[in-house]
Amino acid sequence: MKFRKTLTWLTFFGTLSLTLNLGPNALAQSSPAATQQLQLSAFAGGTGTFTTLAGGKNLDIPAGADLTVLAFRRFRPAVEIRGSYPIDEGTISSQKDILAGPRVEYPLGRFHPYVDFLAGRGGIDYLRGGYIFGDMRYLSSNTLVLSPGVGFDYDLTHHLAIKIDFQYQHWDTPTVPSGSISPRVTTLGAVYTFDFNPRHRHSR
Repeated sequence: MKFRKTLTWLTFFGTLSLTLNLGPNALAQSSPAATQQLQLSAFAGGTGTFTTLAGGKNLDIPAGADLTVLAFRRFRPAVEIRGSYPIDEGTISSQKDILAGPRVEYPLGRFHPYVDFLAGRGGIDYLRGGYIFGDMRYLSSNTLVLSPGVGFDYDLTHHLAIKIDFQYQHWDTPTVPSGSISPRVTTLGAVYTFDFNPRHRHSR
């Protein structure tokens, strides 16, 4: 538990430091011939979550954003923040979360595979009057969430891409003997990339 809390704080401060140091002013240079050093993108879509608690499933709406460093030729490190909220809770439990962390992309033309490691907070609401375990009835619980994942974006246009993403998560819960569950989260979405490159704007 102490290790996971320490890892969460390191991820948070690393994300905050990179965002403050790079900042929105680094998204483009002042010269018309300059190229942007950072890339900002946002995504949304639909997520199917197998909660692994008594076979429960959720259908969620996720949304998030990535700030990607373009300075490296082969790899593109990024900072990501995302959240998800259930629109179909199923019958067992409803899970929602907000996560942040590093992501590394390896671009191959239009194809952009990546790996990430996100961490944050999650909340579980136990449905149908609560979840009974032992002598206790649980209505809700909050937990640290760890979420390593893989995925790819595929460019359709200069601004628009499709996203397929899979996360293998760790949630603590008092409702199972092991004290934790491992939700599997699959997302299909769309990505919009903002263009802050003055060269592109002047060429229009």
